[in-house]
Amino acid sequence: METSRFGFLNLHKPQGWTSHDCVAKVRRLLALKKVGHGGTLDPMATGVLPIALGKATRLIQYLQSDKAYNATVRFGVRTTTDDLEGEVIASHPAPQLTIEAVRSAIPQFVGEIEQIPPKYSAIQVDGKRLYDLARAGKDVNVPSRQVVVYSIEVLDWRTGEFPEVDLAIACGGGTYIRSIARDLGEVLGTGATLAKLVRTQSSGFSIEDSCSIEELSDLAQRGEFQPISSETALRHLPSLVLPDPLAQRWCHGQRIKPDGLQPNGEIVSVFDDSGRFLGVGMWQPGKSQPQLAPKMVFQ
Repeated sequence: METSRFGFLNLHKPQGWTSHDCVAKVRRLLALKKVGHGGTLDPMATGVLPIALGKATRLIQYLQSDKAYNATVRFGVRTTTDDLEGEVIASHPAPQLTIEAVRSAIPQFVGEIEQIPPKYSAIQVDGKRLYDLARAGKDVNVPSRQVVVYSIEVLDWRTGEFPEVDLAIACGGGTYIRSIARDLGEVLGTGATLAKLVRTQSSGFSIEDSCSIEELSDLAQRGEFQPISSETALRHLPSLVLPDPLAQRWCHGQRIKPDGLQPNGEIVSVFDDSGRFLGVGMWQPGKSQPQLAPKMVFQ
């Protein structure tokens, strides 16, 4: 069972579930011991949660890091968690806010930016999770970090006492959308919090192709579930085909000097000449020519 179920699942995480809840449910439905996820989603959020099955848990670190979200930002409200899950710490109606003002503020959140993560987050400070420190009532100076936001597009705008804007955000890994919502409210002088979040893309997986818990349960009961192959999940990596006997030597943990094969990327997906996925390799300097070292071997 463990071997036959190795690969990935593009799960559509339901609202109210933690990422850990999803892993536990998938583990039970598929009768697997090894199950992991790539890219934590907050309980309030829904959408794409990449799940690794069996031996594929070792490949999570090699998945794409870019992500995309549809986010709703509510102005005039500030909360302890920077989303509606937290306690309201300030509420001031902002009917005067215009979409033109929002549009003019957005560009400063695009590109390489410095961001302070929410106090309620999984980031560690001095070996402890920020959310544990926050729940214990400890005031911690959260260090800023550099993140990349590729684009922010306005999708919709709703006026009122507490106006809301819907945004499509494409970003690199480690970006907190809650922080963007909070900081956008600070820049506009109204305060703001994240009211809704849907992850539409993560690790190369798209929400259009995602599978709900109910759909997964039905497939598992009928014995029809098929995981996404590792080579599909790693299709963003350059690929390298090793002929025998080089493929066998590489699978046995040896660094090899493949004559005629040149590095096409530091990290590569490795295949044998029959097209079988062998694992992940890394090009390293050698005395006379680069060597291909095994990082993850699956054969």
